Formats: sequence, structure tokens, C-alpha cells
Amino acid sequence: MGQINLDTYQINHMLDLLKIGSDIVKKTGKPIMLYRQTVDEDGDACEEIIGSLVVGYVIEQVVVSGCMIAPAFNYQEVFTFEDYSRMLQHKGGNRFVKVVVLLEEIEKICNVE
Repeated sequence: MGQINLDTYQINHMLDLLKIGSDIVKKTGKPIMLYRQTVDEDGDACEEIIGSLVVGYVIEQVVVSGCMIAPAFNYQEVFTFEDYSRMLQHKGGNRFVKVVVLLEEIEKICNVE
């Protein structure tokens, strides 16, 4: 039962931070890059996964670029904040924590209460 409460707290905390970040995006007109990770490199070409916060949603994209290759999206998915929070939590790893830390830092910098 304790794990369920911790999971619920973590998801609710991320939801609050995503909403605050979304408000910041709305004010600035610029998306917030949550993460950018290279998943494959071959010479000058690379494949990256990029997570971006926009107003009301998180967009996750896999982009291939470099060398003689024009940038292309191999995958793109749009998540509601709740779906995104749950997906990240279920995936495990440290991306959930990294996104929370980034959003907490942005919240502090923007003096959002």
C-alpha cells in the first residue's frame, strides 16, 4: 500500500510541474525541451529521442539526422500530462526523476508559486 501512495504522489507532483511548465510555455511561446538522448549513432548520422513540453501536452519524437540524411521523424507521439506521467513512471529508469528535477529548476528560476 505504501508503494501505491508513493507512486500516486510522484505522478501528482509531476502533473503539477507539467501544468506549471505549460503555463510558462504559454507565456514565453517557446516549448521546453525535457530531454534529448542519442539512441543510435552511425558515423555522422544519429537517432535521437526528444521530449518537449508544449501548452497542454508532451511530445516525444525520434529524429534521425546527419551526414547526407535530411532530418526525419521516425516516431512522434503526443501525450496528455497524465498519460505521460504514467508512461514515464512505468518505463522506470531515471528519465522520470530527470524530468521532475528539470521542471523543479525551471519553476524556481521563473519564481512560480
